[in-house]
Amino acid sequence: MTSSTPAEPTQREVCLDTPFTDQKPGTSGLRKSSKQFEQPNYLESFVEAALRTLPGTDGGTLVVGGDGRYGNVRAIDVILRMAAAHGLGKVIVTTGGILSTPAASHLIRSKNAIGGIILSASHNPGGPDGDFGVKVNGANGGPTPASYTDAVFECTKTLSHYSIVDATPISLEGPGQHSIGAMSVEVIDGVDDFVTLMQQLFNFDEIKALLRNDFPIAFDAMHAVTGPYAKRILEGLLGAPAGSVRNGVPLEDFGKGHPDPNLTYAHDLAEILLQGDGYRFGAACDGDGDRNMILGHHCFVNPSDSLAVLTANATLAPAYAKGLTGVARSMPTSAAVDVVAKDLGINCYETPTGWKFFGNLLDAGQITLCGEESFGTGSDHVREKDGLWAVLFWLQILAKRQCSVAEIMAEHWKRFGRHYYSRHDYEAVDSTAAHGLYDRLEAMLPSLKGQPFAGGTIRDADNFSYTDPIDHSVTNGQGLRILLEDGSRVVIRLSGTGTKGATIRVYLESYVPNSGDLNQDPQVALGEMIRAINDLAEIEQRTGMDRPTVIT
Repeated sequence: MTSSTPAEPTQREVCLDTPFTDQKPGTSGLRKSSKQFEQPNYLESFVEAALRTLPGTDGGTLVVGGDGRYGNVRAIDVILRMAAAHGLGKVIVTTGGILSTPAASHLIRSKNAIGGIILSASHNPGGPDGDFGVKVNGANGGPTPASYTDAVFECTKTLSHYSIVDATPISLEGPGQHSIGAMSVEVIDGVDDFVTLMQQLFNFDEIKALLRNDFPIAFDAMHAVTGPYAKRILEGLLGAPAGSVRNGVPLEDFGKGHPDPNLTYAHDLAEILLQGDGYRFGAACDGDGDRNMILGHHCFVNPSDSLAVLTANATLAPAYAKGLTGVARSMPTSAAVDVVAKDLGINCYETPTGWKFFGNLLDAGQITLCGEESFGTGSDHVREKDGLWAVLFWLQILAKRQCSVAEIMAEHWKRFGRHYYSRHDYEAVDSTAAHGLYDRLEAMLPSLKGQPFAGGTIRDADNFSYTDPIDHSVTNGQGLRILLEDGSRVVIRLSGTGTKGATIRVYLESYVPNSGDLNQDPQVALGEMIRAINDLAEIEQRTGMDRPTVIT
């Protein structure tokens, strides 16, 4: 462990010629291109607004880290020196600046911090020509609410200066105690606390026995943040053979890849699991470690189904052996978990997209598990979705049930029926064209009720709104829904997670009871619905794209 006490730093104020007007955070913080964040004073402006708005900065403790992408280390240095200027008592940062989003959530909670600054653009590409992001989490470890991000945005629009101290950069090469003026800086191993938490939730001995019993696995860290965590847990503690963790070294540009764990961007992993015979289980996580993809031998697990399976089998894990208080899913996520919750006699909540909407339910003890169709699942152990947690949960279930992933899915559908489900993403669409498509369809909604659609009849059509059952806040405009009388539905949303153009997401769902055909290809089962929404929304005509960029 190293320590340093540099010379007394000099604090100064840096005047801005004009405030930035484009720093409105989305559901997961401020995401822009790396080049935009490299503009003089751009990063500093947003950090200044975040620190001015965050409660408890005077003498408080802050957690800082990121996914290792290009710009991570420079941003940490800036944040440390600005934190010192704003009177923080302590900042906890991690070796190499590497800290997954769920691990950050856990540190905030366990260290009684006022919050954390997580440097990540999640699943977006990295590098000088990629993206960068800054997200602020609150004292509960979860994403800050809209009231906070709105206040930050308002602050950036009128900002005239920011405060920073001049100080020697803190070494992040190893654990150590440092200081910047009166503020202490503790550099810790970012993996240790998270590993300890996972050992409390799952039975590592049972999983270890599974992996030693002719059960080869492949985990793709996608050259992103989960590499060190997966190596420590899967290969180190659970005894998976060396090399089970692929692409395990975090790189600034993610090896020039796209760290989004789906069948398109994790195609190498998908190929060896879906086409080959060498592995029984496969998984991947995204840039900041909060998303996951689960695969079995010749079997892909839809994220909506994954949440339902975890719910149905939750008591097999030590942490959930006494049962669940409730579950929640985002609105675009399929209703597969709803059916399980009804069978278990527990509440199931439908929320807008964005993990922060689960926060009130988790803090109030109303739910134990929650998830989104965008490859995110989690529980009340942290206030973020957690990719490696989901991987370990699946391994725990497999260790207990002693069967294959495909067998688990087949038995699940035989009991609960199957929600055929798919998401079609049209990425980097011209913003004007995307909004034109969306606005046209929204204007059509009132006239769609009772109309024929995809071989059925439209029961209702609306733009989803949500009233939080805890604080009664109302969130409107969360996605266009076309709901059919047989329970099938189509949802269309414009995504705010990209940085180039707009992304149109089309969600398709059709329920088949356990007495129906449970073994269709989802794209075939949903074929009529796909054609119907393409015609109604004029997707090909308005986007100029004859097929989605990504199908999941």
